[in-house]
Amino acid sequence: MAMSSSPQSNSNIQVVAVSNHQTSGIQDGCDYAGSGSREDPFIVTWGANDPGNPRDWSLTRKWILTYQLAMGTFTASFGSSCYSAGVSHTTVELGISQQVAILGLSLYVLGFGLGPLVFAPLSEVSIRRPVFLATFGPFTLLHLGGSLGQNAPTLIITRLLAGMMGSSPMTNAGGGVADLWSPKDRALATALYSMGPFLGPTLGPIVGGVVADSRLTWRFNFWLMFIFSGTLFLLGLLNMRETYAPVLLRRRARKLHKNSNYEVYYVSVYDADRPPLPFLQTMSLNLQRPFIMLAKEPIVTVLAIYVSMVYATLYAFFAAFPIVFQEHKGFSTAKGGLAFIGIGIGNMVAVGVNPITRALYRRSARKSPDGVAPPEARLMMGMLGGIVYPVGLLWFAWTTFPSIPAIVPIIAGFPFGFGMLLIFNSISSYLMDAYPIYCASALASTVVLRSVLAALFPFFTTPMYKALGDQWATSVFAFASILCMPMPFLFYRHGPWLRSKSPYAGEGSQKETLSQGPRSANQEEKQDENSPASKEES
Repeated sequence: MAMSSSPQSNSNIQVVAVSNHQTSGIQDGCDYAGSGSREDPFIVTWGANDPGNPRDWSLTRKWILTYQLAMGTFTASFGSSCYSAGVSHTTVELGISQQVAILGLSLYVLGFGLGPLVFAPLSEVSIRRPVFLATFGPFTLLHLGGSLGQNAPTLIITRLLAGMMGSSPMTNAGGGVADLWSPKDRALATALYSMGPFLGPTLGPIVGGVVADSRLTWRFNFWLMFIFSGTLFLLGLLNMRETYAPVLLRRRARKLHKNSNYEVYYVSVYDADRPPLPFLQTMSLNLQRPFIMLAKEPIVTVLAIYVSMVYATLYAFFAAFPIVFQEHKGFSTAKGGLAFIGIGIGNMVAVGVNPITRALYRRSARKSPDGVAPPEARLMMGMLGGIVYPVGLLWFAWTTFPSIPAIVPIIAGFPFGFGMLLIFNSISSYLMDAYPIYCASALASTVVLRSVLAALFPFFTTPMYKALGDQWATSVFAFASILCMPMPFLFYRHGPWLRSKSPYAGEGSQKETLSQGPRSANQEEKQDENSPASKEES
């Protein structure tokens, strides 16, 4: 049935119903499939050069949002280890044992694992921005429990709750990066996001140790965290925008329907193949998804184990370094924190090799028949990291003898930190590409497992180092990393087959492609010219 043409505009939105069952959408040249009837609604996708599409925003806006997301992960993870540097002072002032004081670290990290079970699925069913703001505000205020609390229960309970509230950027930031950047332009943004969970804990003892040994006392570390997180929360209120495509297209479909006087029907491409479910039912499904993916998706299961071993080893070092450097080499608390500087430099250099990462990815894209690199191209630098990482551990292990200068094991932290970040960055990028729509749940699966292990490792690290000695205890972590080393190689070879069998990877990839709608050749050329990779290459 032919429909009359009746344009109605509202800001940048224009509705035009035409007789060939297509409609010019938000931007010129954007045609929606469908007839506009209740039974066959128009399918809303992004148009060419669409200002509503986060991937078409200006580079300045995208980088500002990317840095905010990266700083969110950095601030939350910095809060975990900044506290650990002052544990010896905490035990004296509050009159508690070291094991009780370590609970302040372990329960905070455990909160990282509990929070994503709610916040990651919530960001996939509703919106990312409110989830961040609703959690980061309480996260900021909960630091007051450490700065003002006068007993152990107050400290420990507020640390657990702070970890839960601070966990939202640990998973949702990865989804935000995927929202803002296309796969070919995502490498540097992902590297910055990936650096937060590792550089934050690495710098925490360095800053926290100096503060705890000064006249400011260990409590000022909590004021620092309050200032950092509060500043980021205020910036989020002022500047953060919604980026999740299913939510934005759903809003657009509702607005177009309203602007047509409710006569023409529209549906987001993400909702086109199934009727919308009630909110509670959708939330129930999304709450289960991280567990389902962790249990039934081999890619998620195996890589979550690898990331968890790497991450938990870093947190084990928060208990091991005081033994190696303060007990056995006579370092003060401040100098003991500085022993992490090798790991921190390794993290930053790993971000610095991002041009190599992008070059490898673009080469893979050129070799691909459709010009799009497969997700497995993200694993190449992870293979290198998997080799370098155990080298750093073994180097550290067998240079901790009292006769060897302390600078030697400190330098060993460089390959450890370098390989650690390459592994994490590679796996995070791979999960974003393999599960584009459900990447928040995929990342949440890894966060849950790694946080649980990171919470447990500090408890058995001290007894293990006392029983086995510095050399063999560290070698245990090295041997575990060697066992995990083949994982990126295996998925590089067999990943495409595994993804073809996955309902989450298949559905997400298809809808990701469909949502972009018609992309003109001129637009693709413009995007290539404006991409960070192209700017650096030129």
